[in-house]
Amino acid sequence: MKEMSIPIDTQLVDKASDGKLNRLFFMLAPFVVTALLLLMPVPEGLQPYAWYYFAIFVGVIVGLIFEPLPGAVIGLTGVVAIALTSQWVLFSPEDMAAPKFKLAAESFKWAVSGFGNSTVWLIFGAFMFAAGYDKTRLGRRLALILVKYLGRRSLTLGYAIMFADLLLAPFTPSNTARSGGTIYPIIANLPPLYGSKPNDPSARKIGSYLMWVAITATCITSSMFLSALAPNLLALALVKSTVGISISWGNWFVAFLPLGILFLLTMPLLAYWFYPPEVKFNDEVPRWASAELVKLGRLSRNEILLLVFVCAALIMWIFAASVIEPAMAALLIIGLMLWTGVLEWNDITSNKAAWNTFFWFATLVALAGGLSSTGFIAWLGKEGGMLMSGISAGTATVMLLVAFYLLHYLFASATAHTTALLPAMLTIASTIPGMNMEVFCMLMVTSLGVMGIITPYGTGPSPIYYGSGYLPTADYWRLGTIFGAIFLVALLVIGYPWMVMMF
Repeated sequence: MKEMSIPIDTQLVDKASDGKLNRLFFMLAPFVVTALLLLMPVPEGLQPYAWYYFAIFVGVIVGLIFEPLPGAVIGLTGVVAIALTSQWVLFSPEDMAAPKFKLAAESFKWAVSGFGNSTVWLIFGAFMFAAGYDKTRLGRRLALILVKYLGRRSLTLGYAIMFADLLLAPFTPSNTARSGGTIYPIIANLPPLYGSKPNDPSARKIGSYLMWVAITATCITSSMFLSALAPNLLALALVKSTVGISISWGNWFVAFLPLGILFLLTMPLLAYWFYPPEVKFNDEVPRWASAELVKLGRLSRNEILLLVFVCAALIMWIFAASVIEPAMAALLIIGLMLWTGVLEWNDITSNKAAWNTFFWFATLVALAGGLSSTGFIAWLGKEGGMLMSGISAGTATVMLLVAFYLLHYLFASATAHTTALLPAMLTIASTIPGMNMEVFCMLMVTSLGVMGIITPYGTGPSPIYYGSGYLPTADYWRLGTIFGAIFLVALLVIGYPWMVMMF
């Protein structure tokens, strides 16, 4: 009987093998880095237990960069590893004199400390607001209204996309959910109306322009509002724990306001110049948006209630922060949404993104706080201050901001970037004589959104737009460099003097 030969695609086999090797590398990298740091001599002036803590912390950051498992799993692993080895990596020799049972209780208390952080609950609450936008379809309605009235020309359509993101940003802490979950599904329907197709020369008709405006818009609004990007809220907690400065929603907004207005008014136009669409005018898009709005019908009861609720939350965040904790205000609004039927309890329990982020940030807050409590941050600040001795406060501010901004090229996560670098930058700055720490903190935290523009992996929505087929690799890197430079220069030339004047 003749044997049958089955052809094997060797390229597929090779790709599968490479994929397994890459996954193995990503899985092992955090443990290898941690082990190498543990084997290194403890730096002079630093307690051994603080260095051991730092080694595990760096392993967590490496894990967040490569993400062999979800970020929440990486953070939880780091917290558990430290808590289990707390007698060597968490407590000072003086603390070790306490009874063992007390140390065990303290290590557990530290491990779960992030879950009691108000910022973590504010992040969770904002995710519920986003769920309300999605369930009631209010977010889609707002975007379609803008497209209907501004969509006749390519340039005004760019502004419609910008302002659609602006309307959603204050209430959506995940720019991935806001841009990838609401804006992108809408604008993905637009290029075909112009005969603009992905992965095709026709992409430049209008699709490329729209996608670039969209990713630019989400980066700008992510810097403009404290509640528009999850790492912003993490940064808030890190600033408080590292240098003791509290930043309110209103102060954040005022600090970035001149830049926000400037960027919102000019970025679609700059994109129109640097990356011009071939099609300048079309009547089909407003008609399509009008038809979609007709399908949605009149404002529903739940949409009206949601509008009232989010406005109430915004008023409390801006004007009543001294009376009601912002996280408590968010929980109050969530309760109202549940009682009025805008959301159901199942919407809360089934929101995987919210719970994933909740666990992720709770563990990161605990881990970042440990750097301070073990004395590592104080040591780093002392060493960094010595390196920058003799440099004026103004020069040091510029140098540290530029370094913080450009180092984002190394990170595929704004969260990992914030956790790894922000405490160190704040500590170094605090040792420099004459440094205006409030201004420095504002510059650092408001840069987190706009720096995401520089790479195709710089922020959550980047891979979505990069993978749309409308933004070729060379174009993305070129435009990322141009717009990234514009944002950085504007921060230094306009934002810095404004913040000095205001704070």
